[in-house]
Amino acid sequence: MYLVTVLGNLLIILAVISDSHLHTPMYFFLCNLSFADICFSSAMVPKMIVDIPTHIKVISYVGCLTQMSFVSMFGCMDDMLLTVMAYDRFLAICHPLHYAVIMNLHLCVLLLLVCVFISLLDSQVQNVTALQFTCFKDVEIANFFCHPTEIFNLSCSDTLIKTFVTYLVGTMVGFFPMLGILFSYCKIVSSILKISSSGGRYKAFSTCSSHLSVVCLFYGTGLTSYLGSFVSYSPREGMVTSLMYGLVTPMLNPFIYSLRNRDINSTLKRLHC
Repeated sequence: MYLVTVLGNLLIILAVISDSHLHTPMYFFLCNLSFADICFSSAMVPKMIVDIPTHIKVISYVGCLTQMSFVSMFGCMDDMLLTVMAYDRFLAICHPLHYAVIMNLHLCVLLLLVCVFISLLDSQVQNVTALQFTCFKDVEIANFFCHPTEIFNLSCSDTLIKTFVTYLVGTMVGFFPMLGILFSYCKIVSSILKISSSGGRYKAFSTCSSHLSVVCLFYGTGLTSYLGSFVSYSPREGMVTSLMYGLVTPMLNPFIYSLRNRDINSTLKRLHC
């Protein structure tokens, strides 16, 4: 599954880079989403792959914080890019005549830099908070990687700081991006319903279907894992949901975009030939 995740996303990146017809804002952000997916899975899965045959379930304190930092950064990067891609679809469908002028190269690069900055900020806020705690020794984490909420729950220090950071991060990388995506799709649906022909409505919706599928998959598994840390449910359920958004979701993204996208399909066929 990890190899499929890496190879699938690498194929998407290769297809976008090699075909000049795919040098558009939508595919620019898709290319960066694929890169973030590779890094996101690589931050946690290789350690798990090594641990399975050796039966070693130990990670150092520094290693745990490092893993947590990369998982937070690239998980947030996925979130931000999905929000930007929703904004891109909103402009393409609701303002088609101004799309090329608004969504120019400078704005695309600026939006990408904003995504990177917010992701780095999210990662460092959680790391700095974790560093305030006493170093742990011989404690068990009910997950297959160092999940931020799991680390915070192990601390015996002031719960006010942990609660504040948890809600701050949840609002910054969860609530606001989701609000932006919902706003974009409300406007998109409103514009699609105004199209008189059924063929036009189908064509407009088909440009969003892949992105919408990935958003539902990402937020469905991510929110279940994140909110589950505050609810009394079994550690096994927590690990299953973490595995879903940590490995299954990045693995399925290339299939969703390639199977439902003619441009990507035709480019991949030419590369194969």
